Amino acid sequence: MNLDGAVTIVTGSATGLGAAIAKQLAKKGCNVVINYTRSQKEAEETVRECEVLGVEALLCQGDVSKDEDCRSIVQQTIDKWGKVDALVNNAGTTKFAAAHDLEALSAEDFQQIYGVNVIGPYQMIRAVTPHMKEAGEGAIVNISSIAGVTGLGSSVAYSASKGALNTMTITLARALGPEIRINAICPGLIQSRWLQGGLGEERYQATIKNIEASTPLQAASTPDDIAESAVWMIEGARHVTGETLLVDAGLHLGFAPLVAR
Repeated sequence: MNLDGAVTIVTGSATGLGAAIAKQLAKKGCNVVINYTRSQKEAEETVRECEVLGVEALLCQGDVSKDEDCRSIVQQTIDKWGKVDALVNNAGTTKFAAAHDLEALSAEDFQQIYGVNVIGPYQMIRAVTPHMKEAGEGAIVNISSIAGVTGLGSSVAYSASKGALNTMTITLARALGPEIRINAICPGLIQSRWLQGGLGEERYQATIKNIEASTPLQAASTPDDIAESAVWMIEGARHVTGETLLVDAGLHLGFAPLVAR
């Protein structure tokens, strides 16, 4: 896909990985939709950073777990540009809870996590599909996690939700072709404010050092590292659909930091 003049919606793109994806797309001439739920100031700054790169950026507040918000984000995009070429389902949430503590998660926790991590992407995909089908081309990237492959993550509910997202990616790749390609990217641990807040500063720094010392590539990924793969899935990968790409510096090959204990 030629990104120059294209339009991509990136959910959860105020900060972190979503913002990194939006800015890398903007560097290639792609207009972007910056979506946020609560982080308005950060989202406005991301919009400015994208616009400085010479593209247009649209700011859309919306909670992807709500279908009306998903449809509104897509409609605002169509109203502005008349098209949507790509979608990155990046918005996600979790609750940090040790897997062995079965009382740490309630039904409400599962419902909230699944609402954002699984139902949200489905609703966004449903909203963009008619427009991509009409255009005859579209690319969708679901930001998943190696937690959905290894079962090791911030909580049981989070890992389960990402496993569901991976399966949904395969199902919809069959259903939405040939016009729409849909793939998932599974990052490992990403150096981020989100993870730092969940683990606490001391455990966060110890986990980063452990990963850098123990993984095959001896690296802890940054948002920009993961964003490169997401952009490639849109711009390139013409014959790739239904794929789950692990981008984790080899973390899934055996070393597992105890991030949830």
